Amino acid sequence: MPGVRNQRASESETFCIGWGFYNKPHRSGESKLPETCTEEELLARASRGDREAFGVLYEKYVERIFNYVYYRTGNVHDAEDLTARVFYRALNHIHHYDHRGLPFSAWLYRIAHNLVANWHRDHSRHPEIPLAEAPEIHYRSEAPEAHLIQDQEREALLKLIRRLPPERQHLLILKFVENLSNAEIAQIMGRSEGAVKSLYHRTLLALRKASDGFDFEGE
Repeated sequence: MPGVRNQRASESETFCIGWGFYNKPHRSGESKLPETCTEEELLARASRGDREAFGVLYEKYVERIFNYVYYRTGNVHDAEDLTARVFYRALNHIHHYDHRGLPFSAWLYRIAHNLVANWHRDHSRHPEIPLAEAPEIHYRSEAPEAHLIQDQEREALLKLIRRLPPERQHLLILKFVENLSNAEIAQIMGRSEGAVKSLYHRTLLALRKASDGFDFEGE
């Protein structure tokens, strides 16, 4: 999977986007972060301007955000640019982030969703994801005899997802690509878990009708 190539920096920042790359400030050649630093501690440090702490959070979530954005846009270069913008926006606004039951990952997905929505409005087009280039969908079953069926389901699912309204694409990508629970999706979408379940099942009914009984797995 190609990395996020865009590099943008202000006079006070040395933050560079790229897979596995974070240009940390030099601090006597050693990290000042504790080896067992929790995510909550990283967020607290990052909100106080600790770029190294934010870099650890970036490394943890950048691939997931890129995969999400790529599925929504269908364009590698635009996905790279939008992923960079997600983390720059998060970096610039992290001092406003307040947990209040919303995980940091959900906050990132919300930023990504809003940027992708703006991207679609600006481009006025639907994504076309080349199946050969699409990241793998994560399935619960890893049995070898299920691989062929999984590949067939993956292609069928991608074709059907492309035809959905953006909100339903958003839901199914979080469900099938990111393998998130309904509770996690509810946090990201800003809805109740019941509303997500209702939308999910309505979407599955529509997809099954369109695909003559394609077997979707989920809650």
